[in-house]
Amino acid sequence: MGMLTIGAFAKASRLSPKALRLYDELGLLPPARVDPVTGYRLYAPDQLDRARLVAWLRRLGMPLARIQHVCALDAGAAAREVRAYWARVEAETAARRDLAAFLVDHLSWKDSALSDATSPTPSPTPSLTPSPTAEPATLGIRYAALSDTGLVRKSNQDTAYAGSRLLAVADGFGRGGAPASAAAVDTLKRLETETIPAGSLLNVLEDAVEEARRAVAGVTGPPQEDGTTLTALLWTGSHLALVHIGDSRACLLRDGEFFRITHDHTVVQSLLDEGRITPEEADSHPQRSLLIRALTPGSDAAPDLRLHEARAGDRYLLCSDGLSTVVPDEEIRRVVTTVGDPEQAVRDLVELANSRGGPDNVSCVIADVVELQH
Repeated sequence: MGMLTIGAFAKASRLSPKALRLYDELGLLPPARVDPVTGYRLYAPDQLDRARLVAWLRRLGMPLARIQHVCALDAGAAAREVRAYWARVEAETAARRDLAAFLVDHLSWKDSALSDATSPTPSPTPSLTPSPTAEPATLGIRYAALSDTGLVRKSNQDTAYAGSRLLAVADGFGRGGAPASAAAVDTLKRLETETIPAGSLLNVLEDAVEEARRAVAGVTGPPQEDGTTLTALLWTGSHLALVHIGDSRACLLRDGEFFRITHDHTVVQSLLDEGRITPEEADSHPQRSLLIRALTPGSDAAPDLRLHEARAGDRYLLCSDGLSTVVPDEEIRRVVTTVGDPEQAVRDLVELANSRGGPDNVSCVIADVVELQH
């Protein structure tokens, strides 16, 4: 088979001529030859595989810069890159799904309330067997928090807090780490006494994080040297709003399944996401504690914000990396699933970390979602 014109190549690769011209300009898919007289682009048949790969990746929604990177890899590395990209897409989709579900519930409730307020009161009709209206269960939380210096560090730079509406863990770093973590959590505590409309929950939390960032800047040293992680849940009675930045973690036990609901903002986690290292390599990586996002003076790194629908029987765990990097997941899961009392559970988790040498400060918060008696 001879050289293909741009029209024939576009038809065979299912890429438009306009797209092919763009990919040529970007260096992503240059033609094999350009006619010196007419300027026509001519493509070799063996370029079709690359062109079809580009077309498939574009259908996934992958950005062109990342497609260029994938196309430069061998097949195995390219497969890992696509897998990592799609895992991130699914995580972002899950976050948007949670937000969409919350908005649908919120707007449906507003529409129902508005209809009830504006519709005329119907005339009563006789009924031989009136059916009782089931009231939705009122939910509350039982909670406990514990922070410990550990067996190696001289001071505790963690802050752990559990209250009637706020659960939070912050892990400070640098010389001003302790006041940084305390300032971040103290800023969020005021939300416990505020009346927050459900539809404004995430906006209020986002504003509070920016206020926390300013509070951290007010108690720490030069930009980027001191700061803190922050993982917190704000309770509304039917939803939990999550804010997360750094490598402290939030996990959920639901229907016997125990899983993490936060994503570490670390160099090692980004390498895992990109398929460049294995989970086994991550455990011993020399940069496993190096953060790429945190609350630091002068930084504008955005936190993750999500909404979770609360269910009776749920159990939430928040912890600093003094627990998660020292105690295996299975041991953490065993305590969370078998120790019923939140106060005993946080004590047992701290003891587990210290029994393994306690190399870091360790902080835990446990919160159980329960039905309240009317």
